[in-house]
Formats: sequence, structure tokens, C-alpha cells
Amino acid sequence: MSLLYRMLQQSFFYDKKILVVDKAPKNTNDHTWCFWESKTGVFEQIVHHQWKNVHFYSNYFSGLLDLTPYAYKMIRSIDLYGFVMDEAAKYGNVTFLYGNVTAVSTEGERAVLLIDSKRYKAHHIFNSILFEKYKVPDGKHHLLQHFKGLVIETDTPVFNETVATLMDFRVSQKNVTTFMYVLPVANNRALVEYTLFTEKLLQPHEYTAALQEYIQEVLEIKSYKVVEEEFGIIPMTNIHFNKQQGRVINLGTAGGNTKPSTGYTFQFIQKQCDEIIEGLINGQSLLKKTFSQKKFHWYDSVLLNVLSNNRMAGDLIFSKMFQKNKPHQVLKFLDNETNLAEDIKIITSLPTLPFLKAGLQEIIQ
Repeated sequence: MSLLYRMLQQSFFYDKKILVVDKAPKNTNDHTWCFWESKTGVFEQIVHHQWKNVHFYSNYFSGLLDLTPYAYKMIRSIDLYGFVMDEAAKYGNVTFLYGNVTAVSTEGERAVLLIDSKRYKAHHIFNSILFEKYKVPDGKHHLLQHFKGLVIETDTPVFNETVATLMDFRVSQKNVTTFMYVLPVANNRALVEYTLFTEKLLQPHEYTAALQEYIQEVLEIKSYKVVEEEFGIIPMTNIHFNKQQGRVINLGTAGGNTKPSTGYTFQFIQKQCDEIIEGLINGQSLLKKTFSQKKFHWYDSVLLNVLSNNRMAGDLIFSKMFQKNKPHQVLKFLDNETNLAEDIKIITSLPTLPFLKAGLQEIIQ
């Protein structure tokens, strides 16, 4: 959806036939995307809510963080779907098709798409589907970021909708890195989400129990109703995902756009959209990999090494990072936008030994 909208804003694509394929029409609010941004973004008009100030809680450090110049933003999927569909309706070269996509490939100078056993050919296919379960080679790391969220409403005002909770580690860490976040969108309505970085999923009732306990004991909300639920699983891994296979360009997680150390994807997809559009317009390679991208991939690999091998607890890592650095510098670092001097300041704020061991291991393996 992001790439389609970005293409429609470029006159280069006005005479190109665009076929958008999905399994079914997008008419429900099935996802919530959250990200930070320092400026007015492409999708600013559909931002559901945003916060300039966020709480961070842990047993090591707690504080109210001013994110300026960033804002933490929320977009609901139903709003994004409707926004892009309305824009696409203005153009006669866009067609939507619903069906089961079973394969994508390249044959000669054309990309081939298989939908319910029917073949379609195109100049390029932009694919976000992981068709096969990927394998994790020796020496690579893999965790799952999995979460359950509840949108709750109360009869009386209990939230300050101008302040969110970005991370609250004051929950059991028996499952390693575990935290809650709370995103109030009104004084009586908020998304409360339970998030874990682990190798295996929990049983369904465990997510629910943790959320209920947090809402009642920490937020001290005894009476509320659940108006929406969401559940998600995001891979946190430093394995290689092919960004392009012939005429097939992979997007999102399938194209390696999920940041391995945090699971954030939305803004990295927007950066990939910029690269794709620039490449198509100027006839440039879409497989460029800069020094900066290689640098941050190594940083991500080191952090995954630390977490996967229990060299240091995740709550302590993030506590040190936010305690010893300005919040906007941490967000800039996690957005892969810091320079080397800024990187060093973040890195040296963390305990040396566990990261040194992990860093050396990532170099030699």
C-alpha cells in the first residue's frame, strides 16, 4: 500500500498499468503501525494520534522523555487502506485483484505471478510474501518479537492522551526481554500491548493474563471493556533476505526491511519505497547496499548476539541507552541515521564486556 501511494504521486507512473493483488479486500482494522518521525511525513493526514513525550520504566531507570524533534506516531491500518484506495480510485491505470498468490518468479525479461493457477506477466513484481519458512544458518541469530494488544475503554477519564508509555519493563522478565507499552488516544481509550523478544511463542492465555494483571495492578484500572484486539509476530534476525530476485523486488520483512534489533518496519519500508522509485525512474540498480546499511546491520547483529546468548538483559540495555543519551539521539540511532561519532556515543554508554565479546564474535564468524 505504501509503495502504491508513493508511485501514484510520481508522473513517471501515470501511463504504467499497475495491478494490485491481495488475498481479500482490506476493510478491517487488522494492524496498528507505530513509528517515530522528526518531520511531517507522507501519511501525516491519517496519523491517528502522536506523542511528543513518553514514559520509560524499568527497575534500573525510569523517566519522562521529551522526544523533540521526534514525535511517536500511530497509524491504524484501516485508515491507511482507505486513504490509499481513495487515491488509487483517481487513476485509471490501477486495477485491484483478489486471489491466492502461490508463486512469483522471473522468466527472461518478465516477472511472473501465479494467482489461483492463473499466470500474469509484468515488467516488475513487488512482493511482500514470504512463501517458504526461512532457515537460520549457523552463526546467525533469530528471535521472535510477538505481542498481543488490547484497545480498552473506560467509563471515566483515566489516561493522559498527550503522554504515551514507550516501554515499561516493570513486568516479569522470566521470558527474557519483556515489556508493555501504553498508547492513549483519548482520556478513556488506549492501546495496551504486551511485547516479548523470545525464541518461542507463549500460550494464548498467557498474553491475556499478563495484560489483565498489568491493566489492573499497574495502571490501576479495575473496570474497562475491550473494543479491539491484535496479535502479531515479527522476526528479529540477521539472516539475509533477498531484496531482489530477477524482476521480483521483495518488500517489507520479505525484503529485509524489518530492523533486526527492534522489529520496527514501517519507516524502513518508506525508505525502501524512495529507493525503488528513484531506481525505476533513473534506471538504476535496486540492489545498492551502502556502507551505512552494512554498519547498522553489524550493530543489529551484535545486539541480537547479546540478547540471544543472554550476555545482558534487554531491560538493562534499553535502560542504559535512554538513561545516558538524549532521547532523540537514541531514536536517530535506532532509525539507522546517526554518523560514526554519534554511534560511538551510544555504544560507549553500554557495558563494554558483553558487547565487546559479541562484536568480536560477529566479526570472526
